[in-house]
Amino acid sequence: MKIILMEDHPRLGKTGSVVEVAAGYARNYMLPRGKALPDTEHNRRLMEGVKRKHLAEEARRHEAALELAAKLSGVSLTITMAAGEEDKLFGSVTSGDIAGALAAENYEFDRKQVVLEEPIKKLGIFTVPVKLSPEVTAEVKLWVVKE
Repeated sequence: MKIILMEDHPRLGKTGSVVEVAAGYARNYMLPRGKALPDTEHNRRLMEGVKRKHLAEEARRHEAALELAAKLSGVSLTITMAAGEEDKLFGSVTSGDIAGALAAENYEFDRKQVVLEEPIKKLGIFTVPVKLSPEVTAEVKLWVVKE
C-alpha cells in the first residue's frame, strides 16, 4: 500500500515522501496514529504545502544550530576529579558529567547529544563534540583537572 509520510520515519523516509508499506502496517499503525496519509492526488497536493513549511522550519533550526555552534566554540569547561598517581582518575568523566557542566554554563543539552567514544579516564585537555542537529556538531574544550 502506498502512503505519504506526515513525519520523518527513521526507516521509511522524510516528511512528504511517498513510500510503499505493508497494507496491515499502514492500516493498523501509520494511518490511525496520524503518521501517514493514503496516497491520493488530494493528499499529495496537501502535502506539498506541509513539505514547504517543514523545509522552512528545518532551515530555521539549522541556522539556529549554526549560531549555537559558534557560541559553543568559545566555551571552555573545567571538571575537577579525584586522581591518583600517573594522573589516572578515580572513576571517569562521562557524557552526563559534561552535560551537567554545560548546564552550569546555561547551555541545556541532553547527555546523548554529547558524543564521547569512551569515558575520559585521565587528566588533561580534551575536545568534546556536541551534536546540535544531524548536520551540525560543535566542539567544546574540556579541562579535566585534579581535585
